[in-house]
Amino acid sequence: MPQPEEAATTAIAETTTTGTTDATADTLAAVSSPLTEFGEAIEAKLRDWVPFYADSPLLQGASILVFFLLLASLASFFLKRVAAQLLSKTETDLDDKILSALTGPIYITMLSAGLRLALARVGLDDSGAGVVSSLLASAVIISWLIAASKIAKALLTSMGNTRHFGVLREDTLPLFENLTTIAVGILGVYFLVVAWGGNLSGLLTLGGVGGLVIGLAAKDTIGNVFAGMFIFADSPYKVGDYINLDSGERGKVTDIGIRSTRLLTRDDVEIIIPNSVISGAKIVNETGGPDSKYRIRIPVGVAYGTDIDLVNKTLLEVAASEPLAESDPAPRVRMRGFGDSSLDFELLCWVSEPELRGRALDALFGSVYKRFGQENIEIPFVKRDLYIKEMPSSFGGGTSGAA
Repeated sequence: MPQPEEAATTAIAETTTTGTTDATADTLAAVSSPLTEFGEAIEAKLRDWVPFYADSPLLQGASILVFFLLLASLASFFLKRVAAQLLSKTETDLDDKILSALTGPIYITMLSAGLRLALARVGLDDSGAGVVSSLLASAVIISWLIAASKIAKALLTSMGNTRHFGVLREDTLPLFENLTTIAVGILGVYFLVVAWGGNLSGLLTLGGVGGLVIGLAAKDTIGNVFAGMFIFADSPYKVGDYINLDSGERGKVTDIGIRSTRLLTRDDVEIIIPNSVISGAKIVNETGGPDSKYRIRIPVGVAYGTDIDLVNKTLLEVAASEPLAESDPAPRVRMRGFGDSSLDFELLCWVSEPELRGRALDALFGSVYKRFGQENIEIPFVKRDLYIKEMPSSFGGGTSGAA
């Protein structure tokens, strides 16, 4: 014979399970409640028309099932034909996708409500009724979860196609779709456990302990994943950008993953940087401005006494004749100062992409040197005179002189 404490615990557990199952059944009952009065009115007519209707539970259940089947088919026909025809005239296809996703769950929900009412009229025993109610609730839950996933993906795609949501881009859309699928899956597991009268406290405890173990074992990976999500959200760079890191790496972004970012250098060497590292680094995005054009600088010095107007004219002609230099914005020359032995100038011009910087600098330096030679413009260089006060003895004595 069970003790009073054990009996109380058992009673509480049975009450919890029964209450959860009853809550599921009440959900289906709430769905069918608006149709109950209409169904009762039809049943009253059937009792008048069919004398043995009141004495046959099977006939009553079959009638209810047929009624809800016709009602669900009528609703599905209206949504697929009438509503879809009206929504097809709109400019966007978002409403069409939402309607298509909702048609199936509405049909299944109405049919499940009719099945539950029909089985209740037949007089199924309590254990069988609980299993059937859980099965019907599971079918309804799964159908609505699938619809929610489709609607969420349609909304994300629609927001990604507009300019008002900068976070949602072609490269970040799969991330948000996966996060939405995970969230819908977690909700689905929760509702299915509730539908079958499961005890969520043990499941939540197990999930908490498992999450703690996974977090400690894979903290670096999780850190990279969260850093990748922040990079997707903040968007400091995108695929195709040229970036410089404070650690010295420079290259073209070829891929932004959940765990790492890949850079391709000018030496065709791929650098894989964990997102947790790159998210905490100082990043110089050479193509992050409104235009991908990149300005290069060619410093040059000329001897004192040189005609500075000729220097300006020559440098601008060199830039204009270089195919890699852009004409818009136009090249310009700036005199930067008076050096120890030269007048310091700087030629500023633009290239279409940062990756052309090396080729353009090589071509312009060579062209400037050749044109300065043609124009007799002297590029000064340091000259040193070496004076020897006393020759070492190994060179023949201590004669002083100059060389």
